[in-house]
Amino acid sequence: MAEPPPAPRLRRAHLPCLPAIAALMLSACAMQPQTPERSPDDIRAEIARKLPASLADRRGWANDVYVALVSQDIPANAANICAVLAVTEQESTYQTNPPVPNLGRIAREEIYRRAGEHHVPRFAVDAALKMKSPDGRSYSDRIDSVRTEKGLNDIYVDMIAEVPLGKRLLAGLNPVHTAGPMQVSIDFAREHADGYPYPLEPGKTIRDEVFTRRGGLYFGTKHLLGYRTHYDVMLYRFADFNAGWYASRNAAFQAAVAKASGIDLQLDGDLLAPGASMGKPGGTERAVRSLGGRLGMDDRTIRRALQQADSLDFDETDLYRRVFELADRSAGRPLPRAVLPGIKLQSPKITRNLTTAWFANRVDARWKSCMKR
Repeated sequence: MAEPPPAPRLRRAHLPCLPAIAALMLSACAMQPQTPERSPDDIRAEIARKLPASLADRRGWANDVYVALVSQDIPANAANICAVLAVTEQESTYQTNPPVPNLGRIAREEIYRRAGEHHVPRFAVDAALKMKSPDGRSYSDRIDSVRTEKGLNDIYVDMIAEVPLGKRLLAGLNPVHTAGPMQVSIDFAREHADGYPYPLEPGKTIRDEVFTRRGGLYFGTKHLLGYRTHYDVMLYRFADFNAGWYASRNAAFQAAVAKASGIDLQLDGDLLAPGASMGKPGGTERAVRSLGGRLGMDDRTIRRALQQADSLDFDETDLYRRVFELADRSAGRPLPRAVLPGIKLQSPKITRNLTTAWFANRVDARWKSCMKR
């Protein structure tokens, strides 16, 4: 086949004067209307429009969502607004303190279980529960009638403060670990309260604040959006909200390790087994070590890289890059860099067979619906 003729070359006479081009571009820019920066009131109004029409105090909710975003330097765009609202709807249907079915029974069983783990005798716990609490009822009666995690937390706070040896017997056994409209982890809130200093009222604690609408939305937003990722869709942030930061990225890495090594792995996003010594590594680390020769890495180099699995920096490690090079060649195509973790949800409150993927897809459907509003 004959080659196509070369494209005609333009002579200098065909080229417009560069200063004229610049002048035309500046003129065109000047004629284009500039998009005004949205005011806080405009953003709050957008949030309010996306909230359910039947929701009480929509203005208050909109303001707390707005503050949770802008006070942490998170862009208050439609995608982020809808992400916060979708998680809130899924976790609590816009209730600051959502009721939990059979919470009294769950709480009592959980207290006994935790007491056993901490070697607190059951008779000591029973004696504490029979004591009269500040509201006149016994702690046992209050537990039997409790409906919300905030109510259960208040019972435990009273017990620790009022019951003889309460701190010694019960401190650290509080069974309430998540709270607020986004059901964010109280431990997470404590850990991240100083990044953007949270304005605590005198006499209040971070635990207290997570139970409020303002605090629950603030720390829930931090957990959902307050970290950098390379995800190209919001779905994986929803999975990470349930399973932990970078769980979706790490699960994809596990899938790549499994492909390159031929070793089946649970895609749970946990790259290092908690407390694992160099001599007794977890399953994912053992599989990575089996690739050591092909990766050109020894066990300690692999361990140092895996220790960055809870940060974005892991993406830049030689281990991450080389594992995906091996896996992509083995698969004959680029493998995904994020997948939904395969985790079964475990909690005393969960009575169905639910997974992180189920949660992420449910929230994602709510997010898409919000984006259409």
